[in-house]
Amino acid sequence: MRLVYEITKRSFDVMAAGVCLLILSPVFLCVAIALKWENPEAPVFYAAPRVGRYYRLFPFFKFRSMRPNSDQLLKQMAHLNQYAGQDKSMLVKTEPIIVPEVDVQTATMLLSDNGWQLESAHLTEQTERAEKPFVKIAKDPRITRVGHFIRNTSLDELPQLWNVIRGDMSLVGNRPLPPYEAEQLTSDEAIARFLAPAGITGLWQVTDRGKKGMSADSRKRLDSEYTQRYSFGLDCWILFKTPFAALQKVDV
Repeated sequence: MRLVYEITKRSFDVMAAGVCLLILSPVFLCVAIALKWENPEAPVFYAAPRVGRYYRLFPFFKFRSMRPNSDQLLKQMAHLNQYAGQDKSMLVKTEPIIVPEVDVQTATMLLSDNGWQLESAHLTEQTERAEKPFVKIAKDPRITRVGHFIRNTSLDELPQLWNVIRGDMSLVGNRPLPPYEAEQLTSDEAIARFLAPAGITGLWQVTDRGKKGMSADSRKRLDSEYTQRYSFGLDCWILFKTPFAALQKVDV
């Protein structure tokens, strides 16, 4: 039964993506002209490495919506990550935190890129990173003026139709992740998300994307839910809901 679904899904993906590329070719041209008008020296398309199904790495195509040096600026803006700041605002400290003394002579030390570090501190840091692996910055200053428009209308996603034709992705699935996000998903539940197809749209996009209250835990739960439930019927429901979720109410 699963094999029939996979064949049906792939056939539908190729036919639908091909028709969409043909029909939307004037939109591609208009977006390309707008991007070149805004910054003639910057490329129209942006290809970034993404991790898809079974941890397969592939080039992920989008219309460029950010400044050319956006990747280098990301580390400087980590404090603006919506996912990273959510749980901190809910903490109420009633007692001072007591840090246990560590016997440096018997403690295990690890050598990292930043020098020597206590093993216990390294494990704590890895746990915190795994709890909030995703990156989403509200009102991201790296985004250009045209970039804001094509993001809020989801036009920046259109080049991924070529990823579907190539077989990198499906129309519906779990969102492929940048390597730095994928490597932080180490729990059994999180790893399971990579057993489902990677998709342009998915359960998370039509449920939580663009909401101020979204959380990393919610996104991981929805990805896991799709992995367990995915079927042609669910895919059709997600595709039906996608146009309503495409027009964002807030900057994304």
